[in-house]
Amino acid sequence: MNFSRVPSAVALSFCAASLTVTLVGCGSQASKPAAGSPSSTAAAESTLPNAITPVSTDVPAAPTCPTGAPAGGNADWKLNGTTGSAAVIGPTDTAAPSVTVNGPFSVTETQVHTLHAGDGPVIAPTANVLVCYAGFDGRDGHKFDSAFDRGEPAQFSLTQVVPGFQKAIAGQKVGSTVAVAMAPADGYPDGQPSAGIGPGESLIFAIKILDASS
Repeated sequence: MNFSRVPSAVALSFCAASLTVTLVGCGSQASKPAAGSPSSTAAAESTLPNAITPVSTDVPAAPTCPTGAPAGGNADWKLNGTTGSAAVIGPTDTAAPSVTVNGPFSVTETQVHTLHAGDGPVIAPTANVLVCYAGFDGRDGHKFDSAFDRGEPAQFSLTQVVPGFQKAIAGQKVGSTVAVAMAPADGYPDGQPSAGIGPGESLIFAIKILDASS
């Protein structure tokens, strides 16, 4: 995210080291082999290793966020707010999430819903996480930031994000997808003009948790 406390997506790059082995032959003149002795070619070959183990060049692919069109169908989570309502279709392995707002949508207490439970380790409140996310404004439903649109996950510590984001992720399992309806106090109570978020507005996030570490 391109504003305070929640950093913009951090692209992960993986560097692969390539190993080049050069075999150099020496000598331009070859003497005639004695009778019964191996040929000069065979003698040269005998100095080489019996086997050369290939060096693997396989490098794990960098994690990405699905960028496909959001799936249609029934919402995974429908929430009536203090005002308005919201419906969330969670992300999949190939599609980004979808959030539909009947606004203005607002909540006075942050609410978290697990759309799909993962089977990885439970995430600590102070963990460093790697996630795909999309954020929507409860006032009119506009999407103000999305790692899904960029195709690249964000990496950050849960101690460095707005409280509502930490509440959404801490206690979940790696591999889960979650949605959070964030009360203004847990988001940006004073607004975030650069993202089109006004003071006192509730926010909705759909999050795909890729990894976490302590």
